[in-house]
Amino acid sequence: MYELQGRKVGPRIKQIFEMDLGAKAKFMVKQPVTVNGVVRWRDMGEAHTVQPEKEEHKMVVLRHEIGDVLRDVRQRQGRTLREVSHSARVSLGYLSEVERGQKEASSELLSSICVALEIPLSLMLREVSERVALAEGIAIPDTVPTDMANEFADKATGKPLASV
Repeated sequence: MYELQGRKVGPRIKQIFEMDLGAKAKFMVKQPVTVNGVVRWRDMGEAHTVQPEKEEHKMVVLRHEIGDVLRDVRQRQGRTLREVSHSARVSLGYLSEVERGQKEASSELLSSICVALEIPLSLMLREVSERVALAEGIAIPDTVPTDMANEFADKATGKPLASV
């Protein structure tokens, strides 16, 4: 018997607690075998190799991210769905569904919405890209020139329209 964390344990338990979690651990499968009414456990071979759990990332749904960015831009401008839908020549209900991530917008529709919001499609897609990268745990350096960001800044607040 061994003592581990103040408790008495057998050699196998000690081995499990002391194993390096980064290393592969092999466990044996044991099966009960009855001989003359006595149950004994017999090794049957390796069950599997235990790997440390990989960090799982949240699955990103692109239409949700696109909708969130479009809604954020519109709200930062203080505009209503009705105003933007009229300017983009898309129904109010459909624009609402795009913003909520319920509909997958075509590239033509996204372009029309961006024209109505007075932002370049590339700037909107860049913010979507940054949000997806953030969800995936990837850091992307900011490479948008300051002049370009200031060109599309909100006239009232001076803040960029599509920023995280």
